Amino acid sequence: MTSRFLYAVLFSLLVISKVAVADKSEYGRLEVADNGRHLQYENKAPFFYLGDTAWSLFHRLNREEANTYLEDRAQKGFTVIQAVALAELDGLTVPNPYGELPLIDLDPAQPNEKYFEHVDYIVAQAESLGLHIGFLPTWGKYWKSGDAKKIFTQKNARTYGRFLGNRYRDNAIIWILGGDQNVVSKEERSIIDAMAAGIKAGDGGNHLMTFHPRGPGQSSAQLQKARWLDFHMSQTSHAGRNLDTGLYVERDLLLKPIRPTLDGEPRYEGIPIGFYLKEHNRLLRFDDDDVRQAAWWSVMAGACGHTYGNNNIWQMWQPGRKPAIGANIPWVEALEHPGAMQMGLLRRFMEANQFQNLIPDQSLIVDGPVRGPAKIRAMRARDGSRIVIYSPRGESFTLDQSKLNAVRSKKTWFDPRYGASYEFRTSPRDRDNQTFQIFTPPTSGRGQDWILVFERIPEQ
Repeated sequence: MTSRFLYAVLFSLLVISKVAVADKSEYGRLEVADNGRHLQYENKAPFFYLGDTAWSLFHRLNREEANTYLEDRAQKGFTVIQAVALAELDGLTVPNPYGELPLIDLDPAQPNEKYFEHVDYIVAQAESLGLHIGFLPTWGKYWKSGDAKKIFTQKNARTYGRFLGNRYRDNAIIWILGGDQNVVSKEERSIIDAMAAGIKAGDGGNHLMTFHPRGPGQSSAQLQKARWLDFHMSQTSHAGRNLDTGLYVERDLLLKPIRPTLDGEPRYEGIPIGFYLKEHNRLLRFDDDDVRQAAWWSVMAGACGHTYGNNNIWQMWQPGRKPAIGANIPWVEALEHPGAMQMGLLRRFMEANQFQNLIPDQSLIVDGPVRGPAKIRAMRARDGSRIVIYSPRGESFTLDQSKLNAVRSKKTWFDPRYGASYEFRTSPRDRDNQTFQIFTPPTSGRGQDWILVFERIPEQ
């Protein structure tokens, strides 16, 4: 039985819940929770940000193709689709499938109505499927000083921002400024601030806003004091395996004021590892094990969600189209790569374990790998009801069980590759949870990651 067939069979048996964001009367708009650590709806229902980088969605897909893509991502449990209005790859000069360019005379103050009617369709279709659009107004090179493609000024950035804000003020949108560039000059900051101000003037402040930096980088490094920034975003990027993505989250959560944070562009499934470095192996690519490790490390460090990426999907590559960064599989086929399904399992697990009440706590681990590819990460519930431990390579670790303070408990292994859970012990009423205990996952090695869930059983 092939692994692809096994994943297809497994996924057909799984039901991954979707939040019906289209029913605004029930949920309301998104906001930052009072604790500054996660996102939620106005009715206080927690929102787990599970994104996919579909940067070229608006520019390269027709409506039928967009429907195929969005329906797949909704089914797999994604909650946010990150897409760019002025796309990176020939986004200003090559028309969309309907022959339309986004701007008239390359002027951001003159958006093309016909182009944005297609964007409207995709935004509405996503919303009908329970998805938010993580909406990037533009890719970064179009506002970056010194770039030959630069078209933005402070004035037209505000005008363009107001146009977008007003047009999508009632849709399920999360604004993402930036677009793979960092703000390094006063001129660039004035353009970004003007665009943010224009959007808020247009949408009345109805939507959350963040910033997608160049990688490896963090929005907090340049925009921590920006009043328009609601939550932080990092790009841990694609340089190599085993970079602990949780380090970015830890740094952000120490800042004041505290804001939710997440990785908006980690290592992509199928992209050549370290492709932008001078010396790299063109044949070595990130796989689902790399994707999963990056996601779990980040969320276990306290991120409010995570973004997945696939090298063939972000650019919507298909035969006959010039590939970027070694794209080699049609995007429709890449939809079934295992990493995407495993992101849905991550969301389902975190929601089932009330992620909004979990906080990182490395003191729970008294022995075990503390660095490198096998680094253990730990979380506990604020009310002391459970402990969650991630072992990325199935290495043994010793846990201080007294932190749970449970007379009776249940211990379960969760497999993040296939979503299966294996309960292996329910303790009797003899308070055997008051000391140290070593735990050894069912398997070990690269790609053999496991999660321990240690739950307190309420007294009858």
